[in-house]
Amino acid sequence: MSTDTHADDGPGDAADDRRETRGLLERVRASPFLSDLLSNRLAVAGLLVILTVVVVAVYARVTMDLTELTRSRLGTDVPDRAPPGWVGPAAWNQYLFGTDAAARDIYKRCLYGAWLAMKFGTITVGVSTVVGVSLGIVAAYYGDVTDNVVMRTMDVLLAFPPLLLALALVAIFPRELGLWRAVAALTLVYTPRFARVVRGAALKVLEDEYVNATVALGASDPRILARHVLPNTLAPVTVQSTLNFGLAIIDLAALSFLGFGAQAGTPSWGLMLSRGVDNGLLTGRWWLSFFPGLVLAVTVLGFNLLGDGMRDALDPRMREAVD
Repeated sequence: MSTDTHADDGPGDAADDRRETRGLLERVRASPFLSDLLSNRLAVAGLLVILTVVVVAVYARVTMDLTELTRSRLGTDVPDRAPPGWVGPAAWNQYLFGTDAAARDIYKRCLYGAWLAMKFGTITVGVSTVVGVSLGIVAAYYGDVTDNVVMRTMDVLLAFPPLLLALALVAIFPRELGLWRAVAALTLVYTPRFARVVRGAALKVLEDEYVNATVALGASDPRILARHVLPNTLAPVTVQSTLNFGLAIIDLAALSFLGFGAQAGTPSWGLMLSRGVDNGLLTGRWWLSFFPGLVLAVTVLGFNLLGDGMRDALDPRMREAVD
C-alpha cells in the first residue's frame, strides 16, 4: 500500500507544481504594472539596452584579464593610436575600435568598462538606497526631534550641487582607493534623495487605518516598519533607484574624467574619455574618446528610458497628465 501511495504522490505533486507555475505566470501577465511597462516601447528598449550591457559586463569579467587591459603595450608590435580596423590598415578582428595612446585595445577596454560601471553603480545605488530608505522611514515614523534631525541633515546635503559635493567628499579619501572613494562620495550624495522620497511616501502610509490598528494590537515598531510601511513605499523607491543608477554611472565617469575616480590605466569609461581628449581629440584621432562616450551615453539612456517607463506604469495619472 505504501508503494502505491508513493507512486500516486509523484504525478500529483508534479501536477500541483505545474498548476502553481501556471498560476504564477498568469498573475505576472495580469499585473497592471508589467502590462503598462511592456506596452511602453521606449521602456522596453531601455530594458533591452540594460540587459545587453549586463551580458557584456559579465562576459568581459569572465573572459578578460584586467592586468592585461591596464598594462601599456608601447614598445611592442602593436601601434599606438591606431584607427579602427574598418577605417584603417589594422585588421578588423584585432582593433575594432582602434588603440589608445598606450597601444591598448579600445574595444576590449570598453567592454570591461561595462563591468566596472555596473559593479560600482550597483554598489553606489544599493548602499544609498538602503541607508536613505532606512532614514526616511525612521524619520516619518518617529517624527518630532528624530524627523527634524534626520531631514535637516538631508537638507544640508541637498543644498550643495551634487557633483561639487562629490568632489569635496572625494578629496577626503586616499587616492589609492581609486573608484571606491568615488563610490563612497556618491553614496553620501544620493542618500538624501531616497530619504526625502521615502519619507513622503511613508507619511501617507502611516495615515492609513490598518497601520493604526496594527499599533493598537501591540505590534512592535520594527514589525510595523518592516511589514507594513516599507512594502508600501517600494514603488517610488524602485523608480528612484533606476533613475539614480544612470546618474551613478555618469557621475562615476565624470569623477574619473576629472581625475578623482579610477586610477591611471583602469578601463573606466570616464578615464578613457579624459585620455582620449588629451591624446587625440584635438589631433583628429576621434576614436579615442568617441567609443567610450558612445557606450556611456547608450547605457545611461537605457536606464533613463526604463526609469521613465516604470514611473509612468506605477503612476498612470502622471502619464495622463503628460499626454
